[in-house]
Amino acid sequence: MSNTFRVVDYDIIYLSYDEPNAEKNFADLVSKCPWAEHVSGVKGSDSAHKAAAEKSTTDRFITVDADNIINDDFLNQVIDFDENTDLTNKVISWTAKNIINGLSYGNGGLKCWPKQHVLNMRTHENAPSDNPHAQVDFCWDTQYIQMNGTFSTIHNNATPQQAWRAGFREGVKMALDQGVRPDYEGFKRNHWKNLHRLYIWLMVGADVENGRWAIHGAREGLYKTMCTDWDYINVRDFEYLNDYWSNKDIADMEEQTEELGAKLIHELDIPIAEECLNAQQSAFFKSVYQNPVRDNSTKFLDREN
Repeated sequence: MSNTFRVVDYDIIYLSYDEPNAEKNFADLVSKCPWAEHVSGVKGSDSAHKAAAEKSTTDRFITVDADNIINDDFLNQVIDFDENTDLTNKVISWTAKNIINGLSYGNGGLKCWPKQHVLNMRTHENAPSDNPHAQVDFCWDTQYIQMNGTFSTIHNNATPQQAWRAGFREGVKMALDQGVRPDYEGFKRNHWKNLHRLYIWLMVGADVENGRWAIHGAREGLYKTMCTDWDYINVRDFEYLNDYWSNKDIADMEEQTEELGAKLIHELDIPIAEECLNAQQSAFFKSVYQNPVRDNSTKFLDREN
């Protein structure tokens, strides 16, 4: 016996905030999925997902982030789960390929959420103060079923700011241990997948437009998280990040990126170079790198790998 899951049986909700390519990407989604709905401008990740749940007319719904373009064949997906698989409060997660550095993991990927679970959860801006693990991410208080299929591509490099913010957020969140800032030794013991992906964010992407800004952002986010007393919870607040960007000195970005690299090498002893991979080297890396296979068992995840 099996428990059959069909993508086309569920509402698809497009989530946008202020992404510069949101309208273009939504038009692409509607051309492939005419029934897609749009939730826009809701501040806070928890609140935005609750708005999507309230809009959904099905007991589960699929979210597409505004910087994400789905593949045509995603809508043809049919999964036969074992009859003993309880999907009640489980999020089904697919990977997405990041156009900047070629990484494919849970970050930014397509997800199918149980509606009632989303309405009940309290994460990000709605997380209780006594739950430090839920302040900046979903994955530590939510169980996922990880699928190995990659059915979308993340285009988070339309502008320097978008690329910087994408890198900055991952530079912060990849450093954390179950959503909490670790000490130096805890950082070094972090899950190997998180560390490897973090190092790639810090080095790869110069071959695409604004890719160097993502590298700069990742280095800056990591440095502020692990080498200063900056409050890393601010990473969940897009308005904070927008204000931060507007006050940045964006001249001499490449020089600043190398300076951050030198500081990270000295203070964290990580295996990167001061100078990131150039365009040719980045393109080569992406042509040969193989993303790790996901464990598709139901679990609480190491940064939704």
